[in-house]
Amino acid sequence: MAAAVAEATTPRRRRESVALGDLLQREASAERAEAAGGERPGVAAGQAGRARKGEDYALLKLSCERYPGASFSAFAMFDGHNGAAAAVYAKEHLLSNVLGCVPADLSRDEWLAALPRALVAGFVKTDKDFQTRAHSSGTTVTLVIIDGSVVTAASVGDSRCVLEAEGSIYYLSADHRFDASGEEVGRVMECGGEVGRLNVIGGAEIGPLRCWPGGLCLSRSIGDQDVGEYIIPVPFVKQIKLSSAGGRLIISSDGVWDALTAEMALSCSRGLPPEAAADQIVKEAVDSKGLRDDTTCIVIDIIPPRKPKSRLRSSKKARNGFSLLKNVFFRKTISDKLSNANKEHTSGPDLVEEVFEDGCPSLLRWLDSEYPVRNMFKLFICAICQVELQSGQGISIHEGLSKPGKLCPWDGPFLCHSCQEKKEAMEGKRPSRAIGRLHVLSWDSNLK
Repeated sequence: MAAAVAEATTPRRRRESVALGDLLQREASAERAEAAGGERPGVAAGQAGRARKGEDYALLKLSCERYPGASFSAFAMFDGHNGAAAAVYAKEHLLSNVLGCVPADLSRDEWLAALPRALVAGFVKTDKDFQTRAHSSGTTVTLVIIDGSVVTAASVGDSRCVLEAEGSIYYLSADHRFDASGEEVGRVMECGGEVGRLNVIGGAEIGPLRCWPGGLCLSRSIGDQDVGEYIIPVPFVKQIKLSSAGGRLIISSDGVWDALTAEMALSCSRGLPPEAAADQIVKEAVDSKGLRDDTTCIVIDIIPPRKPKSRLRSSKKARNGFSLLKNVFFRKTISDKLSNANKEHTSGPDLVEEVFEDGCPSLLRWLDSEYPVRNMFKLFICAICQVELQSGQGISIHEGLSKPGKLCPWDGPFLCHSCQEKKEAMEGKRPSRAIGRLHVLSWDSNLK
């Protein structure tokens, strides 16, 4: 799966001349490098697992490129159910779908601000494309993108990601089991689904809360088209900025988290290199409850530069002619949080900062213009599947709103016909494609 973004072609210039845009970009890059201490943290990762069903898949990419010189790392856990097809498909296509939703020419700050919304669009596109293949399998997904000291995680299902940094534990994912969220139970039932426990002879109810038809115990996943469109692929997204001390991430399938708490996983692996740490976590989980499910773990260390430079800079900076010219051509299009994080390098303490968090299930809210980087979605491109829209084909996400406010039906972003149908089905406005199943004890044991 290619994660690199091809470099755009540029017009030929005379050898001795330098375009104004290049000068401005170099100046901005130099300032960002200075603000970050001059050196990016290193990333080391390891993976371990024990298979029972063979439906866990992991993605480890230490070096990806948006364009030459703009690198990041990506890691993901895919815990499949009812077969491995959804997990395999998501592993092969999800990251490229996310990158396809981000304009290639964004600066680093703009890219980080746009990433949460691109992750949502990429998850929904992956789910929509997979469902055209008529497979009934599904998968949880936890995808983590690391760019310097900024960590962005997106998750559906119950594969989780935890971070240990500066002596504290941060939870970068959400548990989308029905037992863990009354709000998700209410959302699914409002959209036409039925949530309850398995009924056995005599009327007794056993096991976790499940969605019927289908018997899935997760409210969000990729795939699972036989369960219903109200099982949505919209992820919980969290973005966090690490201090100069770095940190350790653990991404694991539920085979680990059903046996170990975050504290236990971090404690049993502390001081070990990533691969040995992952192996130890899997061993502890299997020793604790046996190999009841696929048990897979990824450990990622974000390592601070060996010789961090001083972050203190003079608060007063000479405003020469070039700086004044730069201010004319550069607009603020990044989130306030990221801007404030960069400013704190000059005066504030070097602490872990939680930049962004949102688990809203509404696709409309995610695509709405209230989010940063307003020009992220091109006018004549579907905001989800990125197909080019011909004149009159696009459907505004604001169409049909009872209280649109100042927005009009011709205001973007726009969706193509099939993505609009997907959105409406997720909201319970269209009949689900779910295939009915009886509430009997012999439900599909491969489901979550």
